[in-house]
Amino acid sequence: MSSVPQIKVPATYIRGGTSKGVFFRRQDLPAACQEPGEARDKLLMRVIGSPDPYGQQIDGMGGATSSTSKTVILDKSTQPDHDVDYLFGQVAINKAFVDWSGNCGNLTAAVGAFAISGGLVDADRIPENGICTVRIWQKNIQKTIIAHVPITNGEVQETGDFELDGVTFPAAEVVIEFMDPADGEGSMFPTGNLVDDLEVPGVGTFKATMINAGIPTIFVNAADIGYTGTELQKDINSDAEALARFETMRAYGAVKMGLIQDIEEAVARQHTPKIAFVAPATDYEASSGKQIGANDIDVCVRALSMGKLHHAMMGTASVAIATAAAVPGTLVNLAAGGGAREAVTFGHPSGTLRVGAAAEEVNGEWTAKKAVMSRSARVLMEGFVRVPGDTF
Repeated sequence: MSSVPQIKVPATYIRGGTSKGVFFRRQDLPAACQEPGEARDKLLMRVIGSPDPYGQQIDGMGGATSSTSKTVILDKSTQPDHDVDYLFGQVAINKAFVDWSGNCGNLTAAVGAFAISGGLVDADRIPENGICTVRIWQKNIQKTIIAHVPITNGEVQETGDFELDGVTFPAAEVVIEFMDPADGEGSMFPTGNLVDDLEVPGVGTFKATMINAGIPTIFVNAADIGYTGTELQKDINSDAEALARFETMRAYGAVKMGLIQDIEEAVARQHTPKIAFVAPATDYEASSGKQIGANDIDVCVRALSMGKLHHAMMGTASVAIATAAAVPGTLVNLAAGGGAREAVTFGHPSGTLRVGAAAEEVNGEWTAKKAVMSRSARVLMEGFVRVPGDTF
């Protein structure tokens, strides 16, 4: 019986926000995997444990959810006035592909820390004590992100008392600024409208706000699709028909946003756009049992990622929520009570999150200046991942 020895690849397993991912320095990858292509994708899929027809990723580092099937490759930045290049790969669970079409806002919280610890930030930019400002170039969407990472005695501080709903234990707070967060080129509202009629054959026609900010996102009213906006994962993810409807709506929305030409292309673009539904603030019980009061939040939001309701909220979708809330007349803004605002606190399945956003209208076009949120990150394991030598 023939056998192929495994190879070792330096890697770090990190929680960032409410996600987990395997982080690599590009220089540590096998030579064939340091550039985009089939070899790199095969390596990352094998590391995570995909494709897995059982949907469990037992033979890999993935956790069988969109939040835990993630990979990150960092490199010293080639962009002026930036420290690190950040490339994010969302690994499909039961299909053989890696989606490179968008960013992961949650794992962004870990990028600065990993870059500092991995020698990708110049030593003279790291204080002995205080805050290190890490200038990140997000390669997937070609945008700048600023991470403010706490430093204690010359090392990244990971522990602290900052609490984040969706994360069990407190940690150190990392403030993240998403600069000019409109995703990609063109208008922040690609249809030219704050609200559109989204026609979905076989499903219906719905009011929708489609925005490119943080990550392309389609917002619909919860009431229009038979929900309250207080649903938890168990209410959505066990309903195969509902998930199929959401995916069909997402596909037709992607076409209307100009992200794909035909709905069939959505199969190979699962990471973007996201689809979410909104409702006015109301009391509900979060997945942890925590009671969320209507007075604690401005709006209820639920979002799907990779075909399932997210257990909390994607960081990039949080940027989309805050930016849409800042523009009077969008569905998110109207659900939050309307009017001008510079921040929004929204309720999600695990609790609440406050995100600041600055948007302005210039010559009839809305633009986003930045969005700001607090996250946390913690290294869970570091060393090597192993994959069979014939993986790529």
